[in-house]
Amino acid sequence: MNITIKAGEKEIAATLQDNAAAKDFFSRLPLTLVLEDYGDTEKISYLPDKLSTAGAPAMGQPFRGAIAYYVPWGNLCIFRKAFGPSGGLVILGSVDGEGLKALDVPGKFRVTIDVKR
Repeated sequence: MNITIKAGEKEIAATLQDNAAAKDFFSRLPLTLVLEDYGDTEKISYLPDKLSTAGAPAMGQPFRGAIAYYVPWGNLCIFRKAFGPSGGLVILGSVDGEGLKALDVPGKFRVTIDVKR
């Protein structure tokens, strides 16, 4: 499942995995969200509704460029840095290639996530 993340004039390609949470997320696109810093590790935004996590592992291993869903808070995460295994974290997919550089900036900004056309 190929998606785009548009931040201003920049369009970033990303690929979602084949799992229940990623499919649920994909079915809700397009989504416009405000990403904000969480620590120095990730960008986050709270989703309007919780995603299905049927069959998801209890822990996820985030990596630079990982797109994930943090079940306890109901938020989307895009990891700017690798991080240790985290309970309740479901990996949805990843940013393709060098696209993460467009999101690797401090502060809040609006993005639109949509199905790649």
